[in-house]
Amino acid sequence: MSANRFVARLRKSKLLSGRSAVIGVPYAWLLVFFLLPFLIVMKISVSEMETVHFKDLLTYKDGLLQLTLKFSNYEFIAEDPLYFKTYLASLKYAAITTVISLLIGYPFSYFMARAKASLQPALLMMVMLPFWTSFLLRVYAWKGLLGENGWVANLLEWLHVDHLLVAAGLIPALGKFMNTPFSLVLGMVYTYLPFMILPLYANLAKMDLRLLEAAADLGATPWTTFWKVTVPLSKAGIIAGSMLVFIPCVGEFVIPELLGGPETLMIGRVLWDEFFGNNDWPMASGVAVVMILLIIVPLAIFNKYQAEAQEAR
Repeated sequence: MSANRFVARLRKSKLLSGRSAVIGVPYAWLLVFFLLPFLIVMKISVSEMETVHFKDLLTYKDGLLQLTLKFSNYEFIAEDPLYFKTYLASLKYAAITTVISLLIGYPFSYFMARAKASLQPALLMMVMLPFWTSFLLRVYAWKGLLGENGWVANLLEWLHVDHLLVAAGLIPALGKFMNTPFSLVLGMVYTYLPFMILPLYANLAKMDLRLLEAAADLGATPWTTFWKVTVPLSKAGIIAGSMLVFIPCVGEFVIPELLGGPETLMIGRVLWDEFFGNNDWPMASGVAVVMILLIIVPLAIFNKYQAEAQEAR
């Protein structure tokens, strides 16, 4: 069969139509850059370690083909309470960061969307400006700002904020801000706040303002209009921003390493230790697979119910 006849048959069967191609691009992207790497990591997680490399799953010897799957890494993760505490701590700090980013990012995005058109590019530039500097340098700078004689630390002490942080259990003593849960959450919120603001701004900027005027004409107060009209209509932006913040925060390594203390152990640091400290690739891959499943499965269930709810409307 010639190539032209093959392409003609594909077109006839609608497999090569424009619509199929547009839909197929994201699926191909997910297949190449997510599913295949994930399957490779999963394969390593059930492999046996041999000196500095892992063994192949399939072996052929004396006419016998053998498939060897090692599940002891997953059993160890399930039995060792350290991994459970680490996963729990990662989810907790990621959730706290997401909530704080939403509380800060929503008013900022709302202000940006309602600002004058001439002012919006400048505000957008303020959000994007930190990306012009290296991520590592920005995080490392907080060590100086929150350390002894750092001006942020001095300002917090002058405002007596450290008393509140000690009472909340976020820092162990007055004036000690570095290597604490406070410095960890502060660094993560600072780093990932733009990922919350940008999708929220995109959603709020295209909102139909005539709906707000209609609510006001019907006697709704500004707060009622905001809570019952603006917030529901910006739900897609809230979900998108929350995912963009929560997912990378769970596996974060640099910020816990530089700003977190010994009591703020997160799964990213455990992964680093298993890969580069212990050189145990199967164990590290098992930890990574469990972490991915902890994130993907709840999101898939949530998206399924979201899609069903939209279809029911």
